[in-house]
Parts: sequence; structure tokens; C-alpha cells
Amino acid sequence: MMIMDAAHPDLLVAFVTVTETGSFTAAARALGTRQSTVSQQIKRLETILGRALFARDTHRVALTVDGETLIDPARRILDAYGAMERQVSGTPLRGRLRFGASEDFVLSALPDVLASFARRHPEVDLVVTAGLSQTLYDAFDAGTLDIIFVKRRSGDPRGVTAWREAVEWVSRPGYQPDAEGALALLLYPPPSVTRAMAIATLDQARRPWRVAFTSASLSGLTAAVRAGLGMMPHSLRLLPAGLARVTADAALPVLPEMEFVIVGPGRGEPVAEALTKSILSWAGSA
Repeated sequence: MMIMDAAHPDLLVAFVTVTETGSFTAAARALGTRQSTVSQQIKRLETILGRALFARDTHRVALTVDGETLIDPARRILDAYGAMERQVSGTPLRGRLRFGASEDFVLSALPDVLASFARRHPEVDLVVTAGLSQTLYDAFDAGTLDIIFVKRRSGDPRGVTAWREAVEWVSRPGYQPDAEGALALLLYPPPSVTRAMAIATLDQARRPWRVAFTSASLSGLTAAVRAGLGMMPHSLRLLPAGLARVTADAALPVLPEMEFVIVGPGRGEPVAEALTKSILSWAGSA
């Protein structure tokens, strides 16, 4: 009876979602519920099993040894529930989803996300658009994209947080910026979020700068970086191969944190919810 109680799908969904997102708060956002509800579900599951599943601290939660043992069986049980529901209803998840993502995500993480998503939902057709975050916001608001993965726009509260990190100055390995002259910047054109962030940070620090190279393509910027033309602000988590963080002894102004979010149509859209889950799963495990 205890095993059957523990296999209740709501409890297992909470368990797997907390594992994949890395926090109770992010899990609650992904599930469209309250953090207290997720916490209660995990506590109930732990009580039923008589085992602690998570080691908690102030920033993230991590699986205990017991949690590690149970996560794969929990996923298999949920997959079985999903297969049963599709078999009974005769309606596997299908449709067409217009997905927009920032180019750094497309060129780094997207293949892994798409592989996971396609394996679970082979009858869904995805149309992917890469672009600057601001451009993707505009397309979403205009109704030409169904869901977007973007850097959070200042003052825009929408979206489920995938992760947050400090942006870094990056260049080719061993690059040393000019200690006295204007810093050579390699940037996306306006309205790039990271461009605006970098320029505002340098201006606030009264550090001279110049735009040495501009490209709307990450491939173009990466080529300029590898050629040693300068440096650019970028997420380390989505960093293209062959690039590296500029060494700390360059005394560069510290860039603020950037939040990466998934903005979609909200609850009740199962295809968009499934893609959101795949992205959060990648973000939690990467």
C-alpha cells in the first residue's frame, strides 16, 4: 500500500520536477502551482517512503542517495502513466509549435533539448526561429511565435526562469584587453540585451570602450573573437567552443546577472508545456 501511495502521479511529478529544475520555487513555476504545495507533496512522498529524497540548502536542492536511487524509477512510472493515458484517450501529443530562441541557446543547448523532446513527442512539429531576445519578444507579442526562450527583458515579469547567472567577458584564450586604452568590444547590434548591459556597465565604471565589431550572428561574433579582435559579454553556460573567460587580472567591470526565461502561452497548452519541461530538464541537469 505504501508503494502504491508513493506512486501517486502528483507526488512523482513534484519529485521529478524539483529534481529537474533544481529548486522548489522553479518547480512550482513549471507546474503552475505554489511553492508550499510542491513542498507539501515532497514531504508527503518522503513520509510515505520513510526516506529523505533531497538535501536542502539556501540556494539549491540536491538528491540524497535515496533520491538518486528513486529518480529513474519515478520517471519510468510517469512515462508509463503517460503512455496509459495516451492509449486510453487515443490522442498522443501532436501539433505545430513555433519556437523562438536566442542564438546562443540554439547553437549550444538546443540539439540536446530537441532530442529529448522529439523522443517523448515524435508527432509534434517544431518550427524554430533564432534571433535577438528583443526581436523574439516582439514576435511573441505579435503572435507569430508560440513560445520563446530569451534573456529576461528589463521590467518584463513574464516567463518561467530556467536559470540565472552572471554574464562574463569572454574572448579567445590568453587574450589581454588594453589596460589603458578603449576596450575593444564585439557586440550584437541594438536592441541586444547583453549589448545594452555591457555598455551601461562600462559607462557606469567610466571605462572607455569602442565597438570593434558588430554582427547579428553569433557565428560572426565567434569568428571575430577567435581572430583576437576584442572581447564580448556572454553566458559561460552557453559559451561556444574555443572561447574562454577573460582573466580576472584584467580588472574589468563586473557584469550583472542575466536571467534566462521561457515565455509561453500559459497553462492549458500541452505542447508548449511539454517543450517548457524539456528545457527546464536540460537546465537542471547541465
